[in-house]
Order: sequence, then structure tokens, then C-alpha cells
Amino acid sequence: MRYIALAALLVVLGFLLLGAAQLHPAGYPGKVLMDDYFINNAQEETGSNNVVTSIVFDYRGYDTLGEATVLFTAAVGVTMLFTRRRGK
Repeated sequence: MRYIALAALLVVLGFLLLGAAQLHPAGYPGKVLMDDYFINNAQEETGSNNVVTSIVFDYRGYDTLGEATVLFTAAVGVTMLFTRRRGK
């Protein structure tokens, strides 16, 4: 069992190192085709004048809804954790 865990750890570590090696340097994104696509087509496809807003609410709407749900659930959980019950 210990060898399986070690092998899994090495595989995950290998993927992390491979991903880190392929990152662009900070501030130099290189040639990213999606950026050009969003900049050129966001206004006519979404009707929004702000490209960032069109990406957050139109292109990634379900992802944004999921993030909002997680944040809401966390806020409710923290509120319930730190609120005292009355009557006890």
C-alpha cells in the first residue's frame, strides 16, 4: 500500500512540475489565440462593451454561478458557526 501511495505522489508531482515548466513567464502571455478571439468578438456576440464582463457573465456564466454558490454557502456556514442560539 505504501508503494502505491508513493507512486501516486510521484505521478502527481511529475504532472505539477511538467505544468510549471510550461507556464509563460509572468507578464508575458505569449501568443494566446483565445485572447484575440474574445477581444475581437465579445461585443457582437454578447452585446457588452466590456470584454471582462462578457467573459465573466456570458462565456463563463455557469462557472460564475458555481463560484457564487460556493461563496454563499461558505458565508452562511461561517455565519451559522459564529451565531449564538437564543434560549439555550
